[in-house]
Amino acid sequence: MASRHRRVDKLWIIRLVVQAVFAAYVLYTAVVHALGIPKTASLHALCPFGAVESLWSLAVGGAYLPKIHPSSVVLSVGVLAGALIVGGAFCGWICPLGSLGDALAWLRHKLHIQEVQVPPRLDIWLRYGRYLVLIGILVATVTTASLWYEAFDPYYVLFRLGWLFDFNLAANWPGYLVTLGVLAGSLFIPRLWCRYLCPLGGLLSLVQRISPFKVRRNAQACIDCKRCDKVCPVKLPISTRRAVTHNCTMCLRCVTVCPAKGALEAALPGYEDKSAEEVAR
Repeated sequence: MASRHRRVDKLWIIRLVVQAVFAAYVLYTAVVHALGIPKTASLHALCPFGAVESLWSLAVGGAYLPKIHPSSVVLSVGVLAGALIVGGAFCGWICPLGSLGDALAWLRHKLHIQEVQVPPRLDIWLRYGRYLVLIGILVATVTTASLWYEAFDPYYVLFRLGWLFDFNLAANWPGYLVTLGVLAGSLFIPRLWCRYLCPLGGLLSLVQRISPFKVRRNAQACIDCKRCDKVCPVKLPISTRRAVTHNCTMCLRCVTVCPAKGALEAALPGYEDKSAEEVAR
């Protein structure tokens, strides 16, 4: 038991440090850019979704959308390649908006605020919202030939720090309203944005389906304690699956809290089919 707690604490600290480093770098870049320091990249240069938005413009005219930097293509390729290998780890370890969602969940716990439980059947349907948002953004971007999503993107609204350095309620109220709604909702529903609305998360979830490296459950070793379900930040029914094929952020909280040796592991195909004796070795 003590060994399991040490494993939980160690992984939690490592993940927290990684999240803090990436969030700090994004905020640093935003502050430096807002202060007008020459040759400083804007937040668009650090967003892999910008390349996705520019796909049509690049295919038709060979040019990026205004404000999009070529670095976003590099980031996009890296994130998609990462999803092919380690699934949704970008969402669970790197994305600042996802990290903020975890921070709000922690705050809810500390304030003893009751979590809103989304009925399982409704949860399944709501998760399709990410794909609708993704399609809507791509259609609007193609028809307007502009970064239409920029004005409503909670990541951009929050981390560009325009609300701090260049507050303009009359011009930017739609984005502020969406962002406040996402933050308020995330205080009651864990990772609301990631689960139901994030277009990049939806795209990565599709890629994650073909990733060989997944959280896999060995039914012979599982004791059906449901601890994995309880700690999952995106509320996946891990205890009933052979492998978590999509929607997973690869935070590995389920793996670290599992009390049954060999029941859960982030592994390659075949782990879930091993005998209990093989897993215990």
